[in-house]
Amino acid sequence: MSSMSWRDAVRPVRMQRIALVVPREHRRELLDRVSSAGVVELDPLRSELELAVVADRRPEWSDRELELRRQLAQAVPHGPVTAWLGWTPAAALPGLAEALRPVGGAAVPLPPPPGMQPPTLLRQRGPGRSFEVLVQTYTTVPYADVDPALVAGLAYVAMFGMMFGDVGHGLLLLLGALIVRSGRFARLAKVRPAWPFLAGAGAASVVFGVLYGEMFGPTGLVPVVWLSPIDDVGTLLLTAIGAGAFLLAGAYALVIVNRFREGGWVFALYARTGIAGALLFLALACVAGGIYFGGAGLLIAAVLLGVAGLVLTFAGLLAGSGGGAAGVLQAIVELFDVVVRLGSNIVSFARLAAFGLTHAALGTIVWQGSVALWDAGSMPSRLGAALVLIVGTGIAFTLEALVAGIQALRLEYYELFSRVFETDGRPFRPWRLPAEDVEVTS
Repeated sequence: MSSMSWRDAVRPVRMQRIALVVPREHRRELLDRVSSAGVVELDPLRSELELAVVADRRPEWSDRELELRRQLAQAVPHGPVTAWLGWTPAAALPGLAEALRPVGGAAVPLPPPPGMQPPTLLRQRGPGRSFEVLVQTYTTVPYADVDPALVAGLAYVAMFGMMFGDVGHGLLLLLGALIVRSGRFARLAKVRPAWPFLAGAGAASVVFGVLYGEMFGPTGLVPVVWLSPIDDVGTLLLTAIGAGAFLLAGAYALVIVNRFREGGWVFALYARTGIAGALLFLALACVAGGIYFGGAGLLIAAVLLGVAGLVLTFAGLLAGSGGGAAGVLQAIVELFDVVVRLGSNIVSFARLAAFGLTHAALGTIVWQGSVALWDAGSMPSRLGAALVLIVGTGIAFTLEALVAGIQALRLEYYELFSRVFETDGRPFRPWRLPAEDVEVTS
């Protein structure tokens, strides 16, 4: 089996526009074979005829018969032959042609119509498959775009770990991932493909727990390698904002690639989420660096980059508004919104520090309460200490896991995906007959 290159892993499957052609007397046989192949999405060319067929449904028709008649109504007759239009993965075209040949059918490659976006079929294997749920719950990747599932998943687990940094809690997540992967519990079967996702979150939590010196709270079981969230809030806050800036920089790099693939260099240059927006982001980064390091050169660079970014962004917005006095006013308002949102997006990543601090604070409260009861010395007090530690840890684990998961998802969607995706794709849906009515032949 040949290995998949990283370029192939991040791009949707290449699709081919086709026409299915067959002699009229073999229309049903061709549709049977197309259904069995399961690699063709048929165009709904005549939806009004399909509705008419459904309205005239006869009681003796099975679901299979009804679906066949729907597709027969969608066909385009031309003399002695009948044709359908659709899409298929380019790699599946030879096999499809071979399957149709016995009934006199053919799959004819066609150039894609101008302006029509092919359906998107994401690859079913590769390291990012478990993270696809992040993207699919937000949108369908446009056919021209790069699939960001792998980097989005890595960013998610890193943000989760920063907010949920605790060695003990991370190990519990890893244990949960192993249980899900084992497949021993039928109720967890649906989430089994996502076990690497859960394991990644647990591993990230363990890493940040080591850095924070947290294991079921500040128990002293692991030393502080980097900082204690409660004792060094300022450094944690600056790190969170820096991490957010790094993620936004990566998002802009991906966005430029996508805008180029969607509309060429001109679109990539003037788009608010393309090079123009990236220049504004770099200008803001230079301002922050100039203030922090006291460098005049960075401030001068910030001015130059900011002016270039504002001019390009305004030009792109003006072109999109249609020009004229109303268009100029609209472009000015949208430009102001772009600048304000850029600053708020970066500051929004401060929640990584805020919820990391909250997680550490809850762990500290539970631990200090347990220690205070234990030090009382009596047996009831020590039993109470064990109870407080177990129950408090369970509550903190459940509450913080939920909060960290939601907040990391919020940052992923609103701060990153809102830039990466400007349009929605449409998923590839191969046509098939109802499974319960498919006839089995030797």
